[in-house]
Parts: sequence; structure tokens; C-alpha cells
Amino acid sequence: MTAVLPRTIRAIGTPELLRLEGEAADYGFSQRLSVDWLRRHVTEDAVHHLYPMFEHRLEHRPAVTPQWRCQLLLSVRTGEQILSLLDVRPAAFEELPETLDAPAKTEIAARMDRASSVREWMGKRSRPPNG
Repeated sequence: MTAVLPRTIRAIGTPELLRLEGEAADYGFSQRLSVDWLRRHVTEDAVHHLYPMFEHRLEHRPAVTPQWRCQLLLSVRTGEQILSLLDVRPAAFEELPETLDAPAKTEIAARMDRASSVREWMGKRSRPPNG
């Protein structure tokens, strides 16, 4: 039986993010970032946000199905927030504490809608400055 996809946003610290990203790598989930990349681009005390968008199934891998594909709002060292995706096991998401009130979730969802993707952000960083 599959858990019901929650319509909520969870705040997580960098250690929890690294744990979830490492778990996604261990399971071979397709939507994840490298833990090494994250260590280079986020600070230890940053807060990030996860929002489950839909259930993702791998029928050929029933041991790791289902996953919840989440939008991930990352807080990076530059002070910007950028958007990524992260596949998370339902049980792992449900273990995360609910710490945000409704107005905070609404504001975070709006930031997610405006955020650049990791790819866009990396592209901007690799361009030479105008001059």
C-alpha cells in the first residue's frame, strides 16, 4: 500500500539534505544531486525545502518503488536559492518534522516558482563577466 502524497513543504538542514541525497544515490534514484557537489555549494547551517510533487514508480525495481519526486529549494553559499529535484522514499519524507506554518509554506512555494534551476544557476556562474 502506498502512502498518500502529502501536500506540504518540509524544511531540512544541510546534514539531513546530504543524508537524503546519499540515500537517493544508494538506491540509484534518477533525480538527485551529487553529495560532493552539495558540499561545495551549500553551507552546513543552510535551510532547504522539500515539496513532494508526484509519486514516481519503477515497476522493474519494486524494492525501491514508490518514490516521491520532490521539488528541492536549495540555499547556496552565494545567498541565492535555486531549484532542483530529489527522489525520496515516502517513509524518509514522513520522518521529517513538520516545522512550518501555512503562511511560511505559501511564501516558500512562491520562491520555488521564481527560483532558477541548478542548471541555469551553474550556467550563469560559468559565463565570463561583462567588460
